[in-house]
Amino acid sequence: MKDHAVFIQTNHKQIVGALVAEYALKRNSQHSDEFDVQIMEMRDYPFFARHEGELYLRDGVKRPWLNDDLQSFTPTRFLPPELMGYKGRAVVIDPDIFAVADVWELLTRDMEGKAIMCRRRHLTKGVVDRCFASSVMLLDCAKLAHWKVEEAFEEMFTFKRDYMPWICLKMEDRDSIGLFEPEWNDFDKLTASTKMLHTTRRKTQPWKAGLPIDWRPAERFRAFPPLGWLMRARRHLFGEYGLLGDYKEHPDHNQTRLFFGLLKECVDQGIVTEDMLREEMRLNHVRHDAFEVLERTPDLAPPGNPPLNLSAA
Repeated sequence: MKDHAVFIQTNHKQIVGALVAEYALKRNSQHSDEFDVQIMEMRDYPFFARHEGELYLRDGVKRPWLNDDLQSFTPTRFLPPELMGYKGRAVVIDPDIFAVADVWELLTRDMEGKAIMCRRRHLTKGVVDRCFASSVMLLDCAKLAHWKVEEAFEEMFTFKRDYMPWICLKMEDRDSIGLFEPEWNDFDKLTASTKMLHTTRRKTQPWKAGLPIDWRPAERFRAFPPLGWLMRARRHLFGEYGLLGDYKEHPDHNQTRLFFGLLKECVDQGIVTEDMLREEMRLNHVRHDAFEVLERTPDLAPPGNPPLNLSAA
């Protein structure tokens, strides 16, 4: 493996997003031969399967671990230092993050001695809980030799480790964390300044519209605790996904156009085959009108240019 790499975390439900994310990273870089890209599919790591259905601690609430949940892959974001042999630089991203700028700029930036660079979460998670957004991280792997993912994952099931502080990077030395520009993890905002688009509002991910929701919402709300009680009651009465409804169209058509423009190129190049897309549609991982959306999606601008003509933020 090269000294610089980008890792994309995913599970079987988000594999199409991960493949499109991998393609976007290489497509939109002038230095694509200088870094590796690796998709981390959680089923390749057996310790996940061993805990199916067992209770773990999430934000103070004991919940069953479900490998079939949309976001079951999230602990894999701590794997890159180990996979890199605790040396070199790594960027790790979610499978719903799509580069529109050159990730090499992020991989090679001055980290000012920090082990981790990221941005803060927004809204309550960022302002009240002081949670960092670990969905995009730049990592100095040599400084993260204490990241032993399987050991940490096991601790959630003995209730020694809570998932939320772990994911929010609250267990790290605050002085080891630096902040990069929000544009490297732009939450559902696509402008001329965006470097990596994160379609983070799960209910409006462009490739999911019309499908039944298959992710589990939070069950603790510090700003309004009764909402957490209601959500726990919903789960106990109606099941994990009961009453959650369907995914909706993304309100920003440019974000849908960007995703399907990238997917169109992936299909043309055989990165995602039509047979694979049909199977993902059958499994309710991709919206059932995906081929119709592809048909009406205009081509993106050629690589080396901004993929869409966008206004500044």
